[in-house]
Amino acid sequence: MKYSRLIAGTMTWGSWGKQLSKKEMADLMHHCLANNITTFDHADIYGAYTTEADFGKAYTDSGINRKDIQLISKCGIQYLADKRNNKVKHYNYSKDYIIWSVEESLKNLKTDYLDLLLLHRPSPLMVAEEIAEAITILKKDGKIRDFGVSNFTPSQMEMIGLRMDIDVNQIEFSLTQHSAMHDGTLDYIKTNGIKPMAWSPLGSVFREDNEQTRRIHKQLGELIDKYNATEDQLLLAWIMKHPAGIHPVVGTTNKGRLKQAVDASKIELELEDWFLILVASQGHKVP
Repeated sequence: MKYSRLIAGTMTWGSWGKQLSKKEMADLMHHCLANNITTFDHADIYGAYTTEADFGKAYTDSGINRKDIQLISKCGIQYLADKRNNKVKHYNYSKDYIIWSVEESLKNLKTDYLDLLLLHRPSPLMVAEEIAEAITILKKDGKIRDFGVSNFTPSQMEMIGLRMDIDVNQIEFSLTQHSAMHDGTLDYIKTNGIKPMAWSPLGSVFREDNEQTRRIHKQLGELIDKYNATEDQLLLAWIMKHPAGIHPVVGTTNKGRLKQAVDASKIELELEDWFLILVASQGHKVP
């Protein structure tokens, strides 16, 4: 497996969340590795363009062998931040920008290569041929190993995929946001040998209190004892049962919850239980 079954999302490690110190970041990296989480998911914009550099400093001090981890980063979003002179949030997928952005990520992460580069979100102005040219150069120079996209629809994957191989699509997918099962996204991914990753895998189950989340909590509560699992483990197990082989990107910095997330990969939901959970989310039986 090229990437760990569970992926550590770093969006909240820095100034956009827990504001972990260098020592705390290094310690969390070691905890992840000790629990078979070897893949770390970044984006240049995290922490308003600061988290990659914070992580890189911690990685340098950690003593971790680069061969033992996989680093993912994303580019393309032009965010309103002190470090960028942008008038409006927008996207830039010009050849020169993609190459420059990767080189900045490499410098900040203190590494010679990215295991995976993702285009963060689709742009209405992206030119597939220009993107392909940039990716070809980056691969030839050994600066990236795999290429992928994030939040791309089947037609957008088709447009890009005609010019170059897409290895990964990182999408929003959870029990409360599972449109990718119905709009052709996961079908396209599986048909074309693309690896899916899921951001926000717990969805809104613990963030919102409404009829849907109350139904979900009730149903999960009825299955906890059967599987000797927590609710968040059941939510992750529900995602990982999908035949596309989805890798959840887990954003927590809590060591206990990270360990629980890894243990969720050992849970094999029975067929009807998987559908009971889906029905609880939808509020009606399947068609």
